[in-house]
Amino acid sequence: MFAREEILTIPNAITGVRALGIPLFLWAYLRLGNVTLAFLILLIGALSDYFDGKVARALKQESNFGAALDPAIDRAYIAATVIALVVKEIVPIWIFLILIGRDIWLALVLLVKRFRGTGVFEVTFLGKAATFNLLYAFPFLLLSGHSGIGLACFIMGWAFAIWGVGLYLATAFQYTYIAATEKRI
Repeated sequence: MFAREEILTIPNAITGVRALGIPLFLWAYLRLGNVTLAFLILLIGALSDYFDGKVARALKQESNFGAALDPAIDRAYIAATVIALVVKEIVPIWIFLILIGRDIWLALVLLVKRFRGTGVFEVTFLGKAATFNLLYAFPFLLLSGHSGIGLACFIMGWAFAIWGVGLYLATAFQYTYIAATEKRI
């Protein structure tokens, strides 16, 4: 499936370490109630998401494995964070339902796409923009309950969240259209 050289790269190691931040975030936020530590974990996760792609291109270590792993980790970060924010009643459950519903829909579309022999989705600019907005919305919303910076974080968080959810839904239509109209190779 994937060559060993394709898996054992510096960018994939960065992505793998980023994946470890997901349970660490949940533990810090839900178990310890340490908002500052949870925020730092999300911040490092978001920054490393940007960084791993830059490193892959700079070192010419782009791979099919990395192209599949990175968006999967993004989805896991988004799901874990929105679940935690729903549990803490920071965001309403409808956001969770929209985001998870969209991911389930695209998982089904991807199964059809693979069955037809047309491979996987290539990440689009719109998809990157949606993920960017959501990965930046949640840390701000996490801090929205703090005095002093809370109101500013609330405003920034919801601004990113509204755009992120809208773009996330737009990408569902975009990827569905791509899958429905592409020809077999």
